Amino acid sequence: MVRKKHLVVLFVSAAVLVQAENRQRMISLGGYLRCPLEKVPETFDAGYAMYSTIWPLVETHPGKSYQSGLVGTWLRPQNDDNPRMTVGSEKTGGIGYTTIEGGSGVWRHNHFPTKTPKFQMGGVALSFKGIANGPGFGKGRDWNRDQGKYGVAQLSPWIVFPLDGLNFKQGECGRVFGYGYHPLPLTPKKNVTDGRDVPTGNHSWTLFVNTRTFKGPIAFFTPYFWSRHTLEYPALHGKYFDSRPSGSNSSVSIETQFIPAVQAVDRKGGIYARLAPVTFPLDADGQSHLMTSRMNFSKAALWDAVEAWFQGGPAASGKFSPEGVYTARIQDRNGCGWKFTERRGGEKIQWPIAWDEFAQRAETGDAYTLSFEWNRTLTQQDKRRGVVTLPEYYQLVMSGGNKGKWHPVAPGRVPAETGLRQLRTEDFYTGKNPDAPWTTPEDSESAWKNPGPAAGPFKARLGDGSTLTYYWYKFRDQPAMHFADLSDQELDDLQLKIELIHQHWKKDGEYLPAPKRGELVEFDPALLVTPPKGLEIGYVPIAVDQRFE
Repeated sequence: MVRKKHLVVLFVSAAVLVQAENRQRMISLGGYLRCPLEKVPETFDAGYAMYSTIWPLVETHPGKSYQSGLVGTWLRPQNDDNPRMTVGSEKTGGIGYTTIEGGSGVWRHNHFPTKTPKFQMGGVALSFKGIANGPGFGKGRDWNRDQGKYGVAQLSPWIVFPLDGLNFKQGECGRVFGYGYHPLPLTPKKNVTDGRDVPTGNHSWTLFVNTRTFKGPIAFFTPYFWSRHTLEYPALHGKYFDSRPSGSNSSVSIETQFIPAVQAVDRKGGIYARLAPVTFPLDADGQSHLMTSRMNFSKAALWDAVEAWFQGGPAASGKFSPEGVYTARIQDRNGCGWKFTERRGGEKIQWPIAWDEFAQRAETGDAYTLSFEWNRTLTQQDKRRGVVTLPEYYQLVMSGGNKGKWHPVAPGRVPAETGLRQLRTEDFYTGKNPDAPWTTPEDSESAWKNPGPAAGPFKARLGDGSTLTYYWYKFRDQPAMHFADLSDQELDDLQLKIELIHQHWKKDGEYLPAPKRGELVEFDPALLVTPPKGLEIGYVPIAVDQRFE
């Protein structure tokens, strides 16, 4: 008798699942989780830094469609005539869209993705016609064009920048990554660019980081990366990052493009969704701290000291001077713009999630840290692992004016015929990311081979499972310098400045101000390198190949 009952249950469950499959469709979660900041004085116009918490946003990497950053920002040049820099405005005489908008996250273009985020620099020129993410890492398939692959030069001799982005130590969860940009006067101002009467400024926007295992500058955007994209547009001359200061009041948020979810309809027409498990870091008090110490800089922070140094003055320590640093307070407003998106043909149907029902800003007494606390009924907290899992199940509720909102619901309130509760991890999978090798030119006349490296090859096995091959180049001979529009004399002068930096700024020095909260994250140990004997000063490691072996 008992066996017959079990057979009936199995038969009914199968029928329900078949029906559910016919009612289910893949949707996605995306949008912006914003962090409102106080207004910063415009005089702090020489970049920024912050400490962004590193953690795996998803419990399991769900495949190639998944893309989301962690807390990041958009740095724009100051231009009074067109401060918004709208996309495409170069056609109407405006200045076009240009930013430094990189950060930590997972992107569709990652060849070797893991749920532990990576970091990319994210320089955008002329409404995305140029994108530079790191040395040898940028837009375009043609290695002989500077759409961004040669837009970043390696500066540090103690860390190698992979072609797929900077790796953190696998499993990092809840510790903070200090990073930001400040211009250094490394190259001269020029009145001629590519042989034309177009100016190029002397702002080399440099990535500085603060981690437990590496501190200081890593790489910089070459000024030519910005100015070359203005050549055909007179209205843009002198208005990009090579020449202009930065805006002081850039927004800060988590930008999410795609986290997979499944939507289903019950017999009564009710619409429900299940989200792939999304996690946030959790401390012992049940709070999540996502970002701290958002700083803006003036040139008094470091530029002034470096400029005096290069003109024969005392060596600059590399430490950012407090008089040139302004730390912004975080405002109390909640700003979640995450939405579920359903695509029907060319139409996008989007409704927001009711974030405030399960997440509230935490009262920590710390005005400089973005912190949340969670509804314990709707979220799952695992203090042992240090994570909180956001609600997985939602119901779409329509209101007046044909407006909808997705409200979190307990699993038991989701009708069985939707089949959502039976979904497995693999049901959210969106396909395999490309794992083809990242390779660089082998042509003997290419920038990679002529004049070529001074030592190598060397190999490093990274935490993402890939093997990185790199060589040591004299700084002025690295590939990016071949596409920097610098004369031999200008390259020689730059080489001397880099040698000064290598002599005085070490990987364990003091540079960015310390965070107001949190412990520092670690880079993947395999990224930390030691220059070969005789190449300690004036040489840098350059990745040339990354692949699974």
